[in-house]
Amino acid sequence: MSEPVADTAALFDDDYLYFFEERLEEVSDADTDRIWKVLDLAPGMEVLDLGCGHGRITNRLAERGCRVTGLDLSTTFLKRARETAAARGVTVDYLHEDMRNMTWSGRFDRIVNFGNAFGFFDDADDQRVLARVAQALRPGGRFLLETINYPRYLRDWQPSSVEEHHGDLVADVHRLDPLTNRSIATRTTIRDGRIRREPSSHRLHTYTELRDWLRGAGFTSIDGFGEDGAPLTAEHRRAMVVAGR
Repeated sequence: MSEPVADTAALFDDDYLYFFEERLEEVSDADTDRIWKVLDLAPGMEVLDLGCGHGRITNRLAERGCRVTGLDLSTTFLKRARETAAARGVTVDYLHEDMRNMTWSGRFDRIVNFGNAFGFFDDADDQRVLARVAQALRPGGRFLLETINYPRYLRDWQPSSVEEHHGDLVADVHRLDPLTNRSIATRTTIRDGRIRREPSSHRLHTYTELRDWLRGAGFTSIDGFGEDGAPLTAEHRRAMVVAGR
């Protein structure tokens, strides 16, 4: 098992929450609705939120009656997730662990990987994660992987972006490497007079590539949907890939 291609714990920290948490909170109820519908969730189901971040989806699934486990590498995000769970009065089992090290077998009814939380390792390790996801599901279980829709990403691609929050700035400068299909970026954060730079590398996938990887991991049915729940097209901004055992 190789080292992560990107230091996700450094990328997803207090600065990330400062700039993006409010915006994510605005769409979290709608995101949870989409997950609930596309995975045909029901109260009482055992659910794993893989790469759960600060728990914005995890805690909402728990509020709807699921028995939820959240796994992430960022201790900052997990601390916020636990605080929010306590404030919402829900119980979630939050684990600080590398998703490549999962050892569950036949435990979960559903597994969720939402919001570009897949693709930070090399290809061999990413495929290993999918195999472990398949192993962790019960027979008949389903897995949702939500990510960038590659054709639309290429059409809309810009080499840089800047976000402002209360006079502070976060700027991403990135390039697409066609040899590896990775987005190579540097994030510069200017906050309270402090300047910080973090590199990142995120693997981008077409639907057909993910379909083939999921089949190789042992899934027997794979479908693609856009953010509106309709069958995936090149016009959709986001891709929801749903795989069943």
